[in-house]
Amino acid sequence: MSVENTRKLLADYYGAFNRRDWLTFLDLLTDDIIHDVNQGGREIGKVAFGKFMDKMNRSYSEQIADIVINVNTDGSRAAVEFLVLGQYLKTDEGLPEANGQTYTLPAGAFFDIRDGKVARVTNYYNLNDWLKQVGA
Repeated sequence: MSVENTRKLLADYYGAFNRRDWLTFLDLLTDDIIHDVNQGGREIGKVAFGKFMDKMNRSYSEQIADIVINVNTDGSRAAVEFLVLGQYLKTDEGLPEANGQTYTLPAGAFFDIRDGKVARVTNYYNLNDWLKQVGA
């Protein structure tokens, strides 16, 4: 995949996320997508990723802004830096109580690209920063 095609794929990925267009979002993933959850485990498969997104969407409303996409020379891997502009809507298990707190969180993600789709995504943000912003 070319550098330009990978940039477009990831721009489409974050565009679908921001529109909350989950069908398009999930269609950009391989069936055996590897998802490394921030400070958590590894999930494999599009079904598991969809369930993760459903859980997230119940507790959080987020938009991704200030996206910077970096791609290696053959388009097979990428790193993306961005800001998460969010609102904590419903208490997530094991986390502080939600009452509509807003947050702005620097974050990043690492990607493997295969056959024109996202084959792996590893997300990272500073959980302690998020906890401080939501008043924990």
